[in-house]
Amino acid sequence: MKKPENIAVIDLGTNTFHLLIGRAEPGGPVITYKTQEPVKLGEDLTLSNRIIPAAFQRGIQCLKKFRETIDSFGVLRVKATATSGVRSALNGADFVAQAKAEADIHIEVIDGNTEATYIYEGVKWSGAISETTLIMDIGGGSTEFILCNPEKLLWKKSYDIGAARLMQRFFHSDPLSSNDAEALHEHLMQQIPELLAICAVHHPQVLVGSAGAFETFYEMSRGIPTTRLQQGGASVPADENHSRNTSTHHAAARPLDYLRYRQLAEKLIAATHAERAAMKGLIPLRVDMIVMAAFLTNLILDRLSIRKITLSTYDLKMGVLKSL
Repeated sequence: MKKPENIAVIDLGTNTFHLLIGRAEPGGPVITYKTQEPVKLGEDLTLSNRIIPAAFQRGIQCLKKFRETIDSFGVLRVKATATSGVRSALNGADFVAQAKAEADIHIEVIDGNTEATYIYEGVKWSGAISETTLIMDIGGGSTEFILCNPEKLLWKKSYDIGAARLMQRFFHSDPLSSNDAEALHEHLMQQIPELLAICAVHHPQVLVGSAGAFETFYEMSRGIPTTRLQQGGASVPADENHSRNTSTHHAAARPLDYLRYRQLAEKLIAATHAERAAMKGLIPLRVDMIVMAAFLTNLILDRLSIRKITLSTYDLKMGVLKSL
């Protein structure tokens, strides 16, 4: 019987590029290699709606490194998806063309609807959906919301309210001022009426946070330093983070204590940049963006009266892997 081939999945986020090499199997994902780079492709994106030259070059250099790794593993199939940072940039097509020319990586720029579907599939694979659930994936450029139950996906939408985008537009003081917080709150409330309306019909009982900021919330609230998966450029052997056995597979879904999260969020939002930078478990890339992520998460929890939070360590890239 032919052995399943490894697939390389590349997720080009607004802040971070991820590379995953592995395969989907009936007992769960088998991951050979996983790494990430804090490219910050969306740096100053809101100023001119363009990927600035320095970020453009960082992205291309990262993809060239990824190509070297992919080739070293002998992987023949590569699926690269780009989200808000590329799809919203006026020169996004130029970036896609240069990535193909210099790194021989074909990038599929996916829309918010497709992005939400991949996130749903990844989170579903984690075992995190056991009741009516609102999935939330806070990216740099966009945030996806998916309403679902154990049987099916009910509703999904992508909003241009990612942490980097919000930070560039509203985070003008240190710490976040009451005026900035008020303007941010007003902006978010203008964006999410449809989300609030659909949730009023289905009454989700749990918020599932898809990786990213929620991994930071989880580990900081437990007093655990960030894992190597969250450190830029770190690779992780498969046997440390993934397994085909069911118990380890379902460890991809982890409860996040509500009260500990709220205490942490309050501390993060009230702190100065220097105070957050000194906090254990908060990587440099997220020192400021975590404030936006906490503010947005608090708003959703409060408006929907949700008191139960779960972390899914499976996200978009796992959904892409599952689809192949």
